[in-house]
Amino acid sequence: MKKHILWVAVAILLLLLFVAPLFVPRYYIGLLILTFIYGIFAMSLDILTGYTGLPSLGHAAFFGVAAYTVGILNVKVFQNFGLELLAGLSVTGVIAAVFGLLTVRSRGIYFLMITLALSMVLWGLASNWTALTGGHDGLAGVSRPKIGQISWDLGVTSHFYYLVLIFFLIAVALMFFVARSPFGVALLGIRESETRMSVLGYNVWLYKYINFIVTGLFAGLAGILFAYYNGFVHPSALGIGTSAKVLFMFILGGPGTLFGPLGGAGVIVFLENLISAYSERWQMFLGAIYVLIIIFAPRGIYGPMRQLIRRALLWNLSS
Repeated sequence: MKKHILWVAVAILLLLLFVAPLFVPRYYIGLLILTFIYGIFAMSLDILTGYTGLPSLGHAAFFGVAAYTVGILNVKVFQNFGLELLAGLSVTGVIAAVFGLLTVRSRGIYFLMITLALSMVLWGLASNWTALTGGHDGLAGVSRPKIGQISWDLGVTSHFYYLVLIFFLIAVALMFFVARSPFGVALLGIRESETRMSVLGYNVWLYKYINFIVTGLFAGLAGILFAYYNGFVHPSALGIGTSAKVLFMFILGGPGTLFGPLGGAGVIVFLENLISAYSERWQMFLGAIYVLIIIFAPRGIYGPMRQLIRRALLWNLSS
């Protein structure tokens, strides 16, 4: 019965997402696009941190590298969506593979500080390599992709929404598969006890290394979509502010829940934009809301929201 209710809820949600541009104002469609992008970003961090126990403050490195790769190709070389996408993911994969060799043997605070340091190295390069990245001014003029002979103008927000939605659904399906696969179960075991998993015959380092690369690729996909949406790439995309922001989305949603960080991303995106429209001191109000949520929902909002939605569906079906 519970599974049937869950599938009904998923079907209704998907239907609403696909018809949203027909009745939702363009401003809120833009916020939904940002929610999808940051949702991919936050869910990838959840698989790295919530499932594997590797706390990172440098996850923005992959987000920013992919965004800059696409931006540089788009502005300075050529405009081809397929090649830009492939290049963005390829460069991100290489960076993740190199960074993984330097980080995954460490644990806890040491892993966190190394990832932060590596991310700041990339931030420094982006900030000072003016000829390539635009330096502190950033890289402007990134145009929306053109896909084959499709006549849709992706410069229109509602049209671009569907492109992002498709990539979002693909990414969520892939991450769900990773989390529920034997590989994902092994990651949970590593989070609980690396020693026990080693005794059972698992190559703990290899599992962590592969996961580091995979989550980096998903973060890179989010960065690519963000570059197209924003039309601009700034060194802050690589900085600690972006890493801290996605880390809070992950914590707010609920560590180790996969879909919780998606909810956390939605809450933060909407609160940031809505509160800032009414107050210049929006960061103070937003900080207070964060503190209240952490106090009253220390394990994130996913659990309470899931129970509330399930009870509402059961009540509607029984009435």
